[in-house]
Amino acid sequence: MATPAEQLSPPPTPTASTRTDPERHWLDHVYAGDVPQLTPRAVGMGLLLGAFMSFSNIYVVLKTGWLLGVAITACILAFSIFRTGRRLGLFASEPTILEINCLQSTASGAGYTTGATLGSAFSAYLMLTGHQVPMAYTLPLVFFLAMLGVFMAVPMKRTMINVEQLPFPSGTAAAETLRSLYAAGGDSALRARALFWSMGLGAAIGWFRDGMQGLSEKLAKGKSGLAGLARALSLPNFVQLPKGLQESALGRRLGPLFDHAGYGFSLELSSLLVAAGALAGFRTGWSMLAGALVNAGVLAPWMHRWAYAGADGKLHHVIETLGYRSIVSWSVWPGVAMMSSAALLNFAYQGKTILRAVSGLGAIFGKKSGPRDEFEERLAAIEVPTSWFAVGFGVAAAGCVVLTWKAFGVSLLLGTVAILISFVLAIVACRATGETDTTPIGALGKITQLTYGVLAPQNMTANLMTANVTASVSASSADLLTDLKSGYLLGANPRQQFLAQFAGVFAGALVVVPVFYYLVPDASVLGGDKFPAPSAQVWKAVAELLAKGVHSLHETAFWALAFGGLAGVVLTLLERAFPKRKAFIPSPTGMGLAFVIPTWNAISFFLGGAAAFWMERRSKEQADRYVIPVASGLIAGESIVGVAVALLAAAGVL
Repeated sequence: MATPAEQLSPPPTPTASTRTDPERHWLDHVYAGDVPQLTPRAVGMGLLLGAFMSFSNIYVVLKTGWLLGVAITACILAFSIFRTGRRLGLFASEPTILEINCLQSTASGAGYTTGATLGSAFSAYLMLTGHQVPMAYTLPLVFFLAMLGVFMAVPMKRTMINVEQLPFPSGTAAAETLRSLYAAGGDSALRARALFWSMGLGAAIGWFRDGMQGLSEKLAKGKSGLAGLARALSLPNFVQLPKGLQESALGRRLGPLFDHAGYGFSLELSSLLVAAGALAGFRTGWSMLAGALVNAGVLAPWMHRWAYAGADGKLHHVIETLGYRSIVSWSVWPGVAMMSSAALLNFAYQGKTILRAVSGLGAIFGKKSGPRDEFEERLAAIEVPTSWFAVGFGVAAAGCVVLTWKAFGVSLLLGTVAILISFVLAIVACRATGETDTTPIGALGKITQLTYGVLAPQNMTANLMTANVTASVSASSADLLTDLKSGYLLGANPRQQFLAQFAGVFAGALVVVPVFYYLVPDASVLGGDKFPAPSAQVWKAVAELLAKGVHSLHETAFWALAFGGLAGVVLTLLERAFPKRKAFIPSPTGMGLAFVIPTWNAISFFLGGAAAFWMERRSKEQADRYVIPVASGLIAGESIVGVAVALLAAAGVL
């Protein structure tokens, strides 16, 4: 049995005799035994941090379409809170490394696995129909979808983590982060301090930009003398040229570039997307900037000038007026085509992964014949029982099928087929995550959309909500296995870690669904400047295309689809052909996303990626220490304040 101190070092290197039985080696040399793990304080703190981070993630998804992992941020926050509480006498003892790992699983279940479906399929449904699904259906459906993914991961864990030893890079990174926090030295304190300071900075920017503006308007309505002070302290949403420069010849030339109501070449006064760009990386950042320049700098002006004769014989413009909504109504087609073709081609390139996943079905469900020996008994006592999988899968699947039928009118048969398709695709998603640290949620969802384009043609609701099952289940399964990998490296009890994540899923659904309804009361707030909801726009566009057929599009959109799809294929092939030059090849996902989000968002992403790249070139050690904590803190601080401002406005305070 490993002691807590021994957990700070990597597991011992297997000898020739143990390499053939990695499970026995892990149980004898790595498993920590009775070290406290699933404790009330670990789960309680995990629920609080997970709820806190679920605010952040739903806000970020609606803003950018990106779903950010919360595990490492939760580790740093929890470690700092517990250590500070211990010094203040709030805790009798410091938590063990496995308690923090358990807390991380709870927080990840609450903050990561429940928000994606709301920012994608549910938002797309709202944009298509104009009707918000009653919360009485949404809340249990979000819970059952996340629950289904968590239970689907159970039979895959032993094969992919114990036996095949798939790397799951993010899970490995989380384990190493915990080891560094518990190691001697001040590195952990520096990272924690950076996270808290950046969180405060992000919160301050969000409050003085959004909160103060709302407060000044509220005070002005009440004719309070403090309205002027609040207005003076508030920050603008966008950086404006100085008045003197605006009136100069140069200013008149630069003016359109700083007009966010036009082509969108402006700088938003926000740290959130800059921080997201730092996490996404420089290649994604410059690819998004290149896509924005092509879209808003070349195509949008051209489409604005291009006129065609309509059925009424009059001349019409493809883009009637400039602005984000009008531009994206056309540019969404090349963006969707570029991202979709790249995702599907990358998925096809994972042929070996797919074959291994399918061939591994027998190993996943196979049982050894005959009585179990002492080793099998010991392992079975800590692994999640197969009976839990059977019961949990049955309950969650039934809940998803019935609720999808009641809320969206998807037949029970089509709903059941979606569950079966999702199970196979979840295996592929988990293996892809284990091997590459990339979960192909978008590609898998589109495979289901294409399938239902055949099974239920012209049924956009069925197309959306069945694909939603696949995407949600894949995300939840991959997230749990990533967390279980972290626990595996630290010697955690997998059954207790599973229970921690399941508790987080339940709490996350209870928190994130009401917040979503406050942020998005109706369809008018989606697809605009406040919440571009790029993921939802992609889902909506694919559903419309499959329902109406390509022939229903305007000829310019048809050609945009063709060229966008071709660009995605070409860029993906270039990545494969020149892997060492990948950093210089535009990312098809980044470029495609730039066609779906406002131009100023792409600029912010680029600035964040460039800052992280500059810091890494200047000092890789400093970049490894500070980029993730600082970026995570900025995102958490500003997004939490953004949610708080929205809630205060809904309550009439602002």
